[in-house]
Amino acid sequence: MAKLGVGVLGVGRMGKRHAENLRSLIPEARLVAVADVDFEAARRLGDDLEIEHYYDSLESMVDRKDIDAVVIASPSRFHLSAVQTAAAAGKHILCEKPLALTIDGVDDAIAAARSANVILQVGFMRRYDPAYAEAYKRIEEGEIGTPIIFRSISRDREPPPVSFYQSGSGTLFLDSSIHDFDLARWLMKDEVAEVHAFGGTLACPELVQFGELDAGIVNLRFSRGAIGNVESFRQSRYGYDIYTEVVGSKATLRIGYLRQTALTVLSGAGAGHDVVDHFLVRFAEAYLNELRDFVRSVLAASPPRVTGEDARRALAIALAAARSCRDSCTVRVAEGIRVETMHSAS
Repeated sequence: MAKLGVGVLGVGRMGKRHAENLRSLIPEARLVAVADVDFEAARRLGDDLEIEHYYDSLESMVDRKDIDAVVIASPSRFHLSAVQTAAAAGKHILCEKPLALTIDGVDDAIAAARSANVILQVGFMRRYDPAYAEAYKRIEEGEIGTPIIFRSISRDREPPPVSFYQSGSGTLFLDSSIHDFDLARWLMKDEVAEVHAFGGTLACPELVQFGELDAGIVNLRFSRGAIGNVESFRQSRYGYDIYTEVVGSKATLRIGYLRQTALTVLSGAGAGHDVVDHFLVRFAEAYLNELRDFVRSVLAASPPRVTGEDARRALAIALAAARSCRDSCTVRVAEGIRVETMHSAS
């Protein structure tokens, strides 16, 4: 069987990981080329992975006839234009989240892929993590009864470098919390109806110049009455910590690394056990599984498991959270399409 020829756009930490997985761990695929506006970075990665083709633009890369699909790992503000360019060239697409920075942008991306009849998969990789996948299976089977409360925590050990914010890679809610918003929809099997968010910039003062938050709390109410809470923090110092809990009418599921003890001190010296330093370590298997699934979907001409519509609905929650935080009010998420402000009664 012929292998799927794939090109990777963006050779930062995410693009590099995707390229490494394609080069060595996915037999059905062949890494043909990488591209980045920093041509020297693309060349270095090409040399490291022993591939001979590297470019300084997506347009140059997708001109290749031996590329069937593109993985987009450029900064978030360039995702929409990259999707449109790849789709116009007839290439199947795996795009990192967010698919775009506005709902209209997501709609344009979906339309571009649909018009070109190419697969568009979005990088909500936590769905491919074995523990999260097992939790979803148990919920599907009714083991915990009716999901009632959703709780999710995402803490980075250290914030991304300043260049991350300069590149337009997305705000706290759109870049980090959006993973939790996707998990909320997926695991609770319901849509988020409204949010009330709070945020601050207390631990990382260097983010003030970008108008960015280093901490955020988002309370959720689901369409069928369930409730939830999402916490995001840029600088835990003790490690990269992802924790999710789904409380049901019969049982509760907890997904995370840290053991349950009476008292645990989590500091710059670490937690003493269970903690990893980086998301590429915690979700190494998830990223690989995600890419394998994309390759197999393209080869089998089957729909992706994580779609543009999933990206659209998660982004709607993130935008509602950003507005809620800014305006100090509850914001209704109207069917994942638009947001409406609901000011609290005085």
